[in-house]
Amino acid sequence: MKTRIVLLLTLVAASASAQQTLLRTQKPPLHGSHWMAVTGKPLGATAGAMIFQKGGNAVDAAAAMIAADCTMWDTLSWGGETQALIYDPHTKKVIGINALGVAPTGATPEFYKGKGFTHPPDEGVLAAVTPGTPGGIMTMVAEYGKLSLKDVLGPAIEMADGYAIEGQSAGTIDRNKEKLKNWPYSKKVFFVHADDAKHPGPYAGEMFRQPDLAATLRKLVETEQQALKKGKSRKEAIYAAYDRFYKGDIAKEIVRGTREQGGLFTEEDLANWKVRIEEPVSTNYKGIDVYKLNVWTQGPAMLQALNILENFDLKSMGYNSPRYINTVYQAMSLAWADRDFYYGDIYVDPPKPVLGLLSKDYAKDRAKLINADHNDPKLKPGDPYPYQRTVNPYPDLLKNWDAPKPAPKPAGTPESGALRRNEFLGATPSLSDDYLFAFYAGTTSVEAADAEGWAVSVTPSGGWLPAVVAGNTGVGLSERMQSFVLDPAEGPFNVVAPDKHPRVTLTPTLALKDAAPWLVFSVQGGDSQDQNLLQFFLDVVEFGMTIQEATEAPNINSFQMHSSFGAHDIKPGNILLNSAEPPWVRGELRRMGYTMTFDDRTSGPINAIMIDRAHGTLWGGSSNHGEDYGIGW
Repeated sequence: MKTRIVLLLTLVAASASAQQTLLRTQKPPLHGSHWMAVTGKPLGATAGAMIFQKGGNAVDAAAAMIAADCTMWDTLSWGGETQALIYDPHTKKVIGINALGVAPTGATPEFYKGKGFTHPPDEGVLAAVTPGTPGGIMTMVAEYGKLSLKDVLGPAIEMADGYAIEGQSAGTIDRNKEKLKNWPYSKKVFFVHADDAKHPGPYAGEMFRQPDLAATLRKLVETEQQALKKGKSRKEAIYAAYDRFYKGDIAKEIVRGTREQGGLFTEEDLANWKVRIEEPVSTNYKGIDVYKLNVWTQGPAMLQALNILENFDLKSMGYNSPRYINTVYQAMSLAWADRDFYYGDIYVDPPKPVLGLLSKDYAKDRAKLINADHNDPKLKPGDPYPYQRTVNPYPDLLKNWDAPKPAPKPAGTPESGALRRNEFLGATPSLSDDYLFAFYAGTTSVEAADAEGWAVSVTPSGGWLPAVVAGNTGVGLSERMQSFVLDPAEGPFNVVAPDKHPRVTLTPTLALKDAAPWLVFSVQGGDSQDQNLLQFFLDVVEFGMTIQEATEAPNINSFQMHSSFGAHDIKPGNILLNSAEPPWVRGELRRMGYTMTFDDRTSGPINAIMIDRAHGTLWGGSSNHGEDYGIGW
């Protein structure tokens, strides 16, 4: 009898193992040994592959993917912003790239309040910070790449001359044609059928040509090549092109075209702006070093959440059980409350309390505030200053901070017009479209790694459709001004001022094991970005998922933080769940005080690369959320 029981158990185990083997993700994982390139569109990943095949490293390939994505208007364009983390295998250091634009001259709270705004607008010429992405691309290639700017921009220039536009961008142009009509240079770019009032934009599959942008990019290459002929080094030649963009004829046309349409840019704003090469911040979670950019992004909120969650046995709770969801939700609420109050431009006084925010002792005390039985909708920012032995400069604002809801937008304030959340996912949520669009405002992501050891994670963004185009440059302007606040009570470190970076949601990630790259990952999706990345990381580390499984695995999203966009609303207790969540989980979460919204896909469009050092190979993952994908060799 005992033998039969053992045999039966063996057969059951074998059957379970076989079933697990037969399980398939909706997208297959990618594999390679030489290089891996993953981004928001297959065509963008192809641009990265072309650069790898030319002998470029992961930095060159990442820059080429950013350039291609911008040219495709993949929820960003050339006047947007670029944030990157780069692992340099020669110095064995992680480097941060801050290519975020700044508020222009005249951008003050009084200016915007005088126009009836409660926040800077979420689109139009007054939403624009100075262009950052061109400088970010050129700095990355000059400092850490191997190829020329001519090589790296080659695919983007070819695409600007004409490429077969995909349905998503063509559809977005069509949906926003009424807004694009208001901006003359946008009409020039997008209304390729200007005589057709019903459908002036390009059709899916049509060759879409951008001659002004192609001319702008060729000017950069021309300047680089002329400098090389004069004996300049590769780096010097690329920076000569950089100067032409920010101080030469390109800058003059950007300023002229922007001011003609009512914008604030001056030539000095562009000339004085610069890319910052930074030291990132990090935390260690169970032996894994996780790196993020500093608190001018929301990235450290993920690190804070990891520090808080380190105080709980997450694995024993079970993946996406009510107890697990409740714990992760409140950890995120605590970390994001700190984000809303303390995060902002690190180059502007007063200094930000980064050491305190990332203190393990601070996290341990914050973890004590998590209610195991019920969500707490009133979780507030803490005071990290004592944990770094300094004094909080805003004690009264902290004492009176109660996550205030901003007043409604005044009549006539422009509303966002890019893809809504339900258009991404094919489901109608209970929260309004306008709120969800603001919360999930678009971005893309770029991941690259190679056999030499370079690893790059980037979340470029800004200038998404509908975008104001700056004169005859073909450059679409960023909408990042909307992430500032006008009232210190809403976030004293993030009040708009000229020459100041807004606090952004953009958040590349690198995770190192044994001081070497292990995971390279990022995602689009506004305020949901670090929420989805946190859960992706936990899925791999705590629950043993492969990176493709983790990119597709259902996540939750909390709305218990200020949206960084639109009216900056906050929705305590609101939660996004996957439609497949079983009734017993829904019932328990309802009892815990949650208001639920459902979507069919809740992973976020996560892109990731895992460096498998045991086998000397690379794994690529890209969620089933959208059109993101990659290619490896």
